[in-house]
Amino acid sequence: MSSINYDELMQPVLAFLGCQTPKAWLDEAINNLDILMQDHANCEKKAASTAMNLMFRYSFFPDLQVKLAQLVREEMLHYEQVLELMAKRGQKWDGLSAGRYAGGLRKEIRTYEPEALIDVLVVGAFVEARSCERFHALAPRVDEELGRYYRYLLKSESRHFEDYLALALDVAKTAKMKNPKEDIQQRIEHIREVEKNLILTPDDTFRFHSGVPA
Repeated sequence: MSSINYDELMQPVLAFLGCQTPKAWLDEAINNLDILMQDHANCEKKAASTAMNLMFRYSFFPDLQVKLAQLVREEMLHYEQVLELMAKRGQKWDGLSAGRYAGGLRKEIRTYEPEALIDVLVVGAFVEARSCERFHALAPRVDEELGRYYRYLLKSESRHFEDYLALALDVAKTAKMKNPKEDIQQRIEHIREVEKNLILTPDDTFRFHSGVPA
């Protein structure tokens, strides 16, 4: 069985993100594993729901359909797996309010097409990359079972952000935008700063994608 070099796997993810998760958040996560797991489950379900909604809304992009269908299957599988882990640990399902992260990123989405779809996909790339970065940072700090699961997730999660970026470029080219690569790069740079700010500033609510504990 070939071993995976997780640090090497993470290099594109870390290069894409504007910062790494602060130690203060990691410390808070270790002390709130029940909230972390519950919100992780919510994130997987939301990711599947978002991808499904995009499939219906943008049914005229064939490449989008195939990639998003694959994503929906993976996210729902991960959702089931987290629920199983929670049940195994005797953790009940509790309702959790949403944190500020996703809403803060969604505010940056432009309101006209195809730019709106491109921004949705770029935001999706950052959400996936941040999830991946946090799994990698958490894996050596949590118990063996959970750490093994987080490392397992890295294999699929580490490519999701690239899938989203490839789709954004496909959409821009299909829409015959003048400078698709330049436009997408500008949006990446803009949203990277917004995402970095959400991760590094004080946050009153601890969640999987929350900022520094206030």
